[in-house]
Amino acid sequence: MKKFIYKASIFLALIVGSMSCVNFLDREPIDYSTSGFYQSEVAIKNGLEGVYSSLYIVNYYSNRPMYAMMDYYTGLAFERTENTTVGAGGALNSSNSYVSQFWSGNYLTIARANSLISGSLPYMDGLNDKAKLYILEARVLRAYAYYNLISVYGDVPFFTEPIVPEQFKDPRSPKTEILDFVLTELDAAAAVLPWIAASRGHADKAFALGLKARAALLGGSLNYGGNGANYYKTAAAAAQSVIGNRVLAANRNDLFTIPGQAKTDARNELIFEMMYSNLGSTKFHIMGFGAVSRNYGQTGIHPTQMLADTYECIDGKRIDESPLYNVKKPSANRDPRFNATLWMHGDTVVANTSGTAPNVKFVLEAYNKTTKFYNFTTNVWESKTNADINSAAAWASFANAGLGFITKKFATDTSEPISKSTFNMPVMRYAEVLLTYAEAKIELNELDQSVYNAINLVRNRVKMPNVSADRIGNRDKMRQLVRRERKVELIFEGLHFVDMRRWQIGDLENAGPSYGFPIALSNDAVTGNITSGGYADATSDMIPNFKIDARRDLNDIPSYENFKTKLKVRDVSRFWDAKFALWPIPQTEMDRDPGLIQNAGY
Repeated sequence: MKKFIYKASIFLALIVGSMSCVNFLDREPIDYSTSGFYQSEVAIKNGLEGVYSSLYIVNYYSNRPMYAMMDYYTGLAFERTENTTVGAGGALNSSNSYVSQFWSGNYLTIARANSLISGSLPYMDGLNDKAKLYILEARVLRAYAYYNLISVYGDVPFFTEPIVPEQFKDPRSPKTEILDFVLTELDAAAAVLPWIAASRGHADKAFALGLKARAALLGGSLNYGGNGANYYKTAAAAAQSVIGNRVLAANRNDLFTIPGQAKTDARNELIFEMMYSNLGSTKFHIMGFGAVSRNYGQTGIHPTQMLADTYECIDGKRIDESPLYNVKKPSANRDPRFNATLWMHGDTVVANTSGTAPNVKFVLEAYNKTTKFYNFTTNVWESKTNADINSAAAWASFANAGLGFITKKFATDTSEPISKSTFNMPVMRYAEVLLTYAEAKIELNELDQSVYNAINLVRNRVKMPNVSADRIGNRDKMRQLVRRERKVELIFEGLHFVDMRRWQIGDLENAGPSYGFPIALSNDAVTGNITSGGYADATSDMIPNFKIDARRDLNDIPSYENFKTKLKVRDVSRFWDAKFALWPIPQTEMDRDPGLIQNAGY
């Protein structure tokens, strides 16, 4: 770990809570100094608020935390414009604004945390216990930022104190060195922090240990420093420490609504959250509004058929193996998380666009120019124009730019307007910790009852069956199951972006075009309504093939080759380049720092 002479030059950045654009580590020198500032609990609390506020700077478009958008850079989801998503046409480059934003936002967190941690060090003996807890929280947030950076960029510049101008030319440090620092920091914080933070949205022992497990799983999967087995052991041990000290919410849907999050069990599962509020100085996001039907919202992002086909049937079998799967009604008899996460053609949508109660109700229609809307005044269903097919913005809808699915997750809270959602966004849940424990133990080939119990807890919560008998003791089948569970349980919470890279399956998920719902074969010349094709005419042979090879089978990667001409298709130029396993260093940083070396291939 690098040791630097302390020199504070970023106090202004520390106390400003809402910056739209920042340079690497706020390196522009200013006249303010933190010297002598962090001598009291009040001062340290104020500094910590600056560290927390930095987490909100990494936003995607209008108030959508970028970490939660990262799964849209995988094969399970994509952006609405053809061939712009990573792995779909080469949009990933060093000038990409999100590449730069993710870098600068995480370094802002590090800069503010470094200022607080270093600035308080001379006064540590005189600080009370609460002030010392605040400092530990800052260390956890700094560790979180460094984990984000190494998981996305690999080796990065590494600073644990405010930097001086001479260090602007420092090279990148090895990701293994940074990972080991992260694990050590989280150990120190976990030894003192309470299991559940007194203030919601603050780091606590569960988050420190859960983050340690998440970070060590990264090192284990990618065999950092040739030490993969030990990192897996670290991940398993850290996760095991949390197991039994937090609980799953009884109702999974409670985790994503304001009324649900008020419940004690939901609060317990939500280990760390991005906090929002509809009181006083409001803070809101549009995670739901930016992904729904054009009939009442915007549509900028879409789930893929690949994700939809990952969900098992209720018998615990994949759709190519279950007799319960119905090609004409794909949402029937499925893992309940399918219908909790995705909307599709024929589903009824209920939403609140302007007040305190639902005021929109309609049927999703992927083919026709009209659909049924419920009139809340007359209590009658009426036929009206379907904006997903017949509007100026219809090009972006789930039926045109998408593949027939809408992200329902984060869009079901009808207690407030969907355009200004204030339920908290989960960063870490207890369900993740359980699955991290199971994965680490599986990779260590330590298949025991504790592994099955951890997975069963997550599955049983949604009424899915226990780990099947044919998987007990079978490492490959258990590896397949835990990967499947991570997808269907945690999708759109930002974890699959790293999972895809840990499992080294980017080439499989992004190997070719994305296929979707059955196309219409013919339409009425007058009304434009479908007369043939679509789900009604889907045939039993339209079940994807997961068993082309062992890797595809293991990772639930479907092939639609045998019936692709019957399906909606987009991103026909989709491809995967090995360099995509890491994001490039932003070009602005390369220009500023001649000591940086770009990631291979960019």
